[in-house]
Amino acid sequence: MTGPGTAAGPSGAGTAAAPAPAATRAPRGPARRGDPWRTAFVCVLALAILVGAVWALLGSSLLVVRNVQVDGSHNVGAARIRAAARIPPGTPMARLDSGAVARRVEQIPQVRSARVSRSWPDTVVITVQARTPALAVRAAGQFELVDVDGVVVRTVSSRPAGMPVLREPPFQLRGSPAVRAAVLVLNHLPAGIRARVRSVTADPVTNGVTLSLRGGVTVRWGGPGRPAAKARELQALMRTHSRHYDVSSPQVAVTS
Repeated sequence: MTGPGTAAGPSGAGTAAAPAPAATRAPRGPARRGDPWRTAFVCVLALAILVGAVWALLGSSLLVVRNVQVDGSHNVGAARIRAAARIPPGTPMARLDSGAVARRVEQIPQVRSARVSRSWPDTVVITVQARTPALAVRAAGQFELVDVDGVVVRTVSSRPAGMPVLREPPFQLRGSPAVRAAVLVLNHLPAGIRARVRSVTADPVTNGVTLSLRGGVTVRWGGPGRPAAKARELQALMRTHSRHYDVSSPQVAVTS
């Protein structure tokens, strides 16, 4: 029997229950604070790097233009392109206005387009797409050689061998749809037929193209559309050795 103030344990012995020990916590120290001198040093270092980079790009003689490389200028001449570009030696690479340089180069009549890029540390690259003459136009006893845009690339005293003459040219050559249609048709002709073309006529209203070949052969091509179908029909019809061919409508191509 147990007496008052006692509790029965598992074994029946009268013992008092011991209180659970309180959880121990590590003492909290003061919060760590960054070293103000270290922070100031990092900020000064970053600022110095930034200033140095800006100075190297804009103010120093380290990253300046020393070379101007010209690509694709076989019909124009690299010296002429450099003169038109007007890039003073020593210009900081970062200050170069590539768009303005390209526009100056494109003022050359023989240049169709120009692209300007930087090749670090000191070279500017000007890549030129030159205009290619495609037709000869008679003018005051000479021949003006024009490209697909109707731009006069150069003037010569005699027609270059193999270059067709544009008959009845429009009053305004540059930007003429008729000139463009004539050149597009020539570009889609089979090589064997293209070599026989002596002259081209393009209607300024309909842009319909007519070709005059050696031997008095005439080809009515029509507009520049459906060039592959027209070329196939023309090759097939020319086996008849006729003098006149009309492939302006490939489905009903005729000879006479």
